[in-house]
Amino acid sequence: MEKFTTLTGVAAPMRITNVDTDRIIPKQYLKTIKRTGLGKGLFSEMRYNDDGSENPDFVLNQPAYRNAKVLVAGDNFGCGSSREHAPWALADFGIRCIISTSFADIFFNNCAKNGILAIIVSPENLEKLFDDAERGANATLTIDLESQTIRGPDGGTLHFDIDSGRKESLLNGLDEIGLTLKRAPKIDAYEEKLTARGFA
Repeated sequence: MEKFTTLTGVAAPMRITNVDTDRIIPKQYLKTIKRTGLGKGLFSEMRYNDDGSENPDFVLNQPAYRNAKVLVAGDNFGCGSSREHAPWALADFGIRCIISTSFADIFFNNCAKNGILAIIVSPENLEKLFDDAERGANATLTIDLESQTIRGPDGGTLHFDIDSGRKESLLNGLDEIGLTLKRAPKIDAYEEKLTARGFA
């Protein structure tokens, strides 16, 4: 998993509440178990017209936001089914951080397992970040995970909270398997003790 330390990039505003995982990546893209190539299907029902052409009104199709790395989103982002393809699609598109007032629990955890930092802020701070994100090409945010800060284009800084274990995993690029392997020496020592006592 790619480490998350500091990220500077354009933030795209998505003032939509209750964006579910089916809107993030529709069901027709769920046939693969690969984590790559799903970026093309990200928000496809909003990004593309029925004839396959791009919807120019959708935020990620606008020139200023085509390479967005941050998504500033409405309440309850990632609700609906538990499909892990949703964070895979976001990461494949290039989104490394999502900021909202709330996330569905499974989606929130799946983001961390895939190197995406999901940040919860107050409604007041989200509104400030929407204002920053609506500046188009100047909508650059810097997210520093170590200091737990978000710096806006004018230099203003917001602090965010994060679980210490989640923070450690993201900073070190460790998913659940990586965390287990990190503890391998202690696990091996414990198993050796069990073997010596005749339990193996």
